[in-house]
Amino acid sequence: MITIGNCSGFYGDRFSAMREMLEGGRLDVLTGDYLAELTMLILGKDALKDPSTGYAKTFLRQVADCVDLALQRDVKIVSNAGGLNPAGLAAAIEALGTSAKVAYVDGDDLRGRLDSHPDALTANAYLGAFGIAHALDAGADIVVTGRVTDASVVVGPAIAHHGWKRDSYDELAGAVVAGHVIECGTQATGGNFSGFLTMSPQARARPLGFPVAEIAVDGSSIITKQDETGGTVTVDTVTAQLLYEIQGPLYLGPDVTTDLTSIRLEEVGIDRVAITGVTGTPPPATLKVAVNSLGGYRNSTEFVLTGPDIDAKAAWLRDQLDAELPIGPDYTWSTYRIPAPDSPTEEGAACILRLSARAADADAVGRALTAPAIELALASYPGFHVTAPPGRPSPFGIYKAAYVRRDRAPETVHLPDGSTYEVPAPLAYAEASATSREASRTSAEASGTSAEASRASTGVTSRPTGATSRPTGATSRRELGELVYARSGDKGGDANLGLWVPQGRPEAAVEWLLGTVTPEWVRELLPEAKDLAIDITPLPHLRGVNIVIHDLLGEGVAASTRFDPQAKGLGEWARSRFVDMPVELSPTDIVPEGHQ
Repeated sequence: MITIGNCSGFYGDRFSAMREMLEGGRLDVLTGDYLAELTMLILGKDALKDPSTGYAKTFLRQVADCVDLALQRDVKIVSNAGGLNPAGLAAAIEALGTSAKVAYVDGDDLRGRLDSHPDALTANAYLGAFGIAHALDAGADIVVTGRVTDASVVVGPAIAHHGWKRDSYDELAGAVVAGHVIECGTQATGGNFSGFLTMSPQARARPLGFPVAEIAVDGSSIITKQDETGGTVTVDTVTAQLLYEIQGPLYLGPDVTTDLTSIRLEEVGIDRVAITGVTGTPPPATLKVAVNSLGGYRNSTEFVLTGPDIDAKAAWLRDQLDAELPIGPDYTWSTYRIPAPDSPTEEGAACILRLSARAADADAVGRALTAPAIELALASYPGFHVTAPPGRPSPFGIYKAAYVRRDRAPETVHLPDGSTYEVPAPLAYAEASATSREASRTSAEASGTSAEASRASTGVTSRPTGATSRPTGATSRRELGELVYARSGDKGGDANLGLWVPQGRPEAAVEWLLGTVTPEWVRELLPEAKDLAIDITPLPHLRGVNIVIHDLLGEGVAASTRFDPQAKGLGEWARSRFVDMPVELSPTDIVPEGHQ
């Protein structure tokens, strides 16, 4: 068994976590995930200003603080913090003057080499785990990479420890699942968890502990956390992370295709959840590439509407500005909620109306936007004021996915002795007839077929039809959250939403959820998705479903003007919506999780 901990789920996570994990218990490897689609854009902007940067500077400061402790405890450190410049990060670590042996993995950076995106700010292929494994086998104490998959920083150490081969598909798939669970840090231990009220007050009072995966030679694992840390690890906290940012029944990676329907979860102790039964098959023949381009500039102004006649005030303001704003930028007005009547506070009687604008030219959304808005301060609706002074335009990026042949992104390991090693290609590839929507799209986009045609070919996508799915039998209309937990997030311009029935609630509730959730039902639940393509993937062993709402987030988080550009609150909005449920699944029949 190998014990692998995590100390970072994003660039900006708790700085003290690396030291906490090293001091908190026995580990073989400590990993950190610092990269996201938005992070790559941030690092790309850094590199434009200073080509010697482009990596996660936070990680370098953490290593400077903790490397001696890691060496004393014989803990290897593996991270994707290298971003756009893993060589630069490795050199900066070596410049600290420690005895640590540092290796780095690159080959993912395709800037200037994609015909489809010649001017991309960043273009990074998602590499796998075998380069990391080779670096560890060669004696590296610290391994930093560019853009590998989030799970690869966990899979690589497991490969090195257990000696798995390229065709150890089930074992690799099991490690991918373990890596997916712990790579987002405390999201596996109670963070962003719908069932947070089932956690003990003590668990919520302390900083949440970061997760640990104990991975066995057969690829099975136990997810846990260190003693005396906050949070909790249960089947439901693990399920929440498993349903995060997936896009179909097959999880396509550069080393293995993981069958998410094969996952089995079991609570085997306090804060210990076993993951077993995971199966894998060969990976796809192409690599996914995350592409970020500069899209232009954006700016916004937030108006405060207070008291009675909110609709009329908003309409007057919009009429006034529509007549004054220049033609050209893309304008978006937010929606708002009418305040409750007879509010005892002024804030409770108010709401926000936001005007956002995007344009290729910064001047078009600078004073050209803010001046007409502020000039109305004494000439518009009663109570006119804004939440902040006019701001300057800020650049935004556009995210796109591309797919390339493996030979376009050779995975190269730079070892501590100065030698290099190019990771061989996989022994086999997935058949083109793979049935997942993502697999179909991967193949289709690589060959130039439209994504819409590939989605339709999988049989899991539905466009609006006007029909509405209704439960049969006697029903009552209640909040979905009385029965269901949720986790949501972004994947480019798509929103991902996982819904599941938590442990301790009746199997009849699982049957109802699996039989009820259709694209049409989702469109009724979430009216903002009424004109969008939706994929549904049942995951009965996880007691839930995965939902992908295509294009809800437009061109990705960095470009979106949506109220919640990363869809982080989408799941909780869904849980707040009223739906028809069978009366036999009344709240009094729902058994809470007693073990927590």
